Amino acid sequence: MRKILLLFLLSFFVVNSSFAQQSYKTITVEDLWKYYSFYQKSVYGLRSMNDGLNYTTFDKRKQLIIKHSYKTGDVVDTLLKIKSLQIPYVSDYHFNGDETKILLETDVKDIYRHSYTAKFYIWDISTKKLLNISDKDKQQLATISPDGSKVAFVYENNIYVKDFLSGEETAVTVDGAKNKIINGAPDWVYEEEFGFNQAFYWSPDGKKIAYVRFDESKVETFDMTMFAGMSPKLENNVLYPEHRQWKYPKAGDANSVVSVHIYDVQTAETIKADIGSETDIYIPRIRWTKSDNRLGIIRLNRLQNRLEVLFADAGTGNTNTIYTDNNKYYIGDETYDDLTFLKDGKHFIITSERDGYRHIYLYKTDGTLVKQLTKGNWDVTSFIGFDDNKKICYYTSAEESPLTRQLYSVNIKGKKKKITTQEGTNRASFSSGYKYFINNFSSISQPTYVTLHNAKGKLIRVLEDNKALSEKVKEYGGVNKEFFKFKTTEGVELNGYMVKPADFDKNKKYPVLMYQYSGPDSQSATNKWAFDWHMLLTQKGYLVVCVDGRGTGGRGEEFRKMTYLQLGKYETIDQIETAKYLGTLAYVDAKRVGIWGWSYGGFETLLAMTKGADYFKAGIAVAPVTNWRYYDNIYTERFMRTPQENPSGYDDNSPINHVEKLKGKLLLVHGMGDDNVHLQNSAEISEALVQANKQFQQFYYTNRNHGIYGGNTRLHLYTMMTNFILENL
Repeated sequence: MRKILLLFLLSFFVVNSSFAQQSYKTITVEDLWKYYSFYQKSVYGLRSMNDGLNYTTFDKRKQLIIKHSYKTGDVVDTLLKIKSLQIPYVSDYHFNGDETKILLETDVKDIYRHSYTAKFYIWDISTKKLLNISDKDKQQLATISPDGSKVAFVYENNIYVKDFLSGEETAVTVDGAKNKIINGAPDWVYEEEFGFNQAFYWSPDGKKIAYVRFDESKVETFDMTMFAGMSPKLENNVLYPEHRQWKYPKAGDANSVVSVHIYDVQTAETIKADIGSETDIYIPRIRWTKSDNRLGIIRLNRLQNRLEVLFADAGTGNTNTIYTDNNKYYIGDETYDDLTFLKDGKHFIITSERDGYRHIYLYKTDGTLVKQLTKGNWDVTSFIGFDDNKKICYYTSAEESPLTRQLYSVNIKGKKKKITTQEGTNRASFSSGYKYFINNFSSISQPTYVTLHNAKGKLIRVLEDNKALSEKVKEYGGVNKEFFKFKTTEGVELNGYMVKPADFDKNKKYPVLMYQYSGPDSQSATNKWAFDWHMLLTQKGYLVVCVDGRGTGGRGEEFRKMTYLQLGKYETIDQIETAKYLGTLAYVDAKRVGIWGWSYGGFETLLAMTKGADYFKAGIAVAPVTNWRYYDNIYTERFMRTPQENPSGYDDNSPINHVEKLKGKLLLVHGMGDDNVHLQNSAEISEALVQANKQFQQFYYTNRNHGIYGGNTRLHLYTMMTNFILENL
């Protein structure tokens, strides 16, 4: 009897000990979007100084710009105590070329994703004098000349130059006009899809300014109504909503006509560069070479499958084409910033997919190929830069796996070296001169881990390890994420991950929520840290699965560009195949599979819920494109050509044309102030669903843009999505 009692007590303690180990804290939506309880710390605002031995940081709270040593991390000097200047709160700063002056930004107001207006001040480090760059209202893009004698900026679509010594302000252009002519700054679609907001640049000697002029007179206008919501604040009578207008070229419609100009600061004369007689083209970048008299211009045809590099004579405007890259599909936008002119003035580096994978190439400035520096059946995912002294390129790639990113170097002879070693996602930022780099690393088991290394990869010190976060998430069950592969019925191998509850039981049946983005050259299933809303759902008994289908990146051109001319077709097939595969797993409830996504992921969610209606019980589409005819032309035509050329490609896979197939529960969400994917997308599919007599839920957020945030917005959104999943999946 006593032996039985002892066995009972032993089993009781073992069971309860096991239970105690599995009793985790509960994740709430408030933890995620009110208290930001699982926010990763990082190191922000480090800027390398010219000597490559020191860097600066910006303490925004104390308004201090501080100089540090790379080697020791110690404070070397406090370069500026901004509070002593008695100017408005400074949000950012920039040095001029020789670091004798600091440009200060105050009173910043966003325009679009990258662009903004601000009040700018110049602090002269040697004279200790502060200069307000202009008496005009807020300006854009203030940039100090390389010699530190002048500053150029954009105001009301015109470029101005101010001389520090004389105080004279000169108008470089005078024809700028809202929704007509823009000088020195890109139009909306260039900013959004070519990823930049400045279109003027000083020559290396500071004697000339090259700029792009955008004539958007013939571009169609888009209207948006803004209400008296929390943000942005309306300046007019709130009884009458504000109507905003800007030029937004949709697929197949007219673009801005662009031209390139070079202004001589000394003579005040402007010449026009010869970019050819064809006007239906793009100029996604201009960039001075190492010569004061030679400007590099990237010219791209409308179909975006032919890229050319032109050299323009800064004195005459005459040009010659020194490089051409043709692609049977399209040329990715990452190439524009990869173009690098070497200090010798005789060579340049550029990336291309000409062999089926994205690789780095070295050319002479006469257009002669010197060498393909990287080779293999893998993609260079980021070209970081070139050390002119050591003749070494630095880049990250997916060589080891599409799931990971490692840092490498390669010299001009093609000798390659792997620098990072931790398996996961590495992102490196080098100092001036390439003596040091700061590495941001994370993996499924390690939150952001920031370290300082020398150029060979030797660890100097840890800047942030997020150890407290690592320990904290264990109290909530940790990250139970694992990678998997499977082959579709077409024999295509796809990569994905699955997140399981901490107390996962293989003998139980679990509902699944699939998450995806699916857009061209994107990747969601990668080895990096995430402790987010999906973890909350696993605590509530769901599996979360993400699979990158055809069209996504890291696996070469043919896989990435499989979706060319047919956006939505193969992505949907692969998400349906994922649902079918999951249904074969013993621990998955095949009748309770849902899907969700944002933006392109919302587009794909709608297609899965309609074309794949038999496999998905519920779906959430946030800010989705519902017909590519509604979206901008640079992005859409890159992958689809124009609607005039490819009408079936647009229509066959637009969710709005498949609404009658919907069977599951659908939640449709959009921001009413979305300047990117317009509310029109959700409004039109909403009407189509109504006319098809399909019941669904929808929610629109007042004035919110494509990110749908501000105040309690994200808290509200994710609470609503949580409730929707719990009630319908």
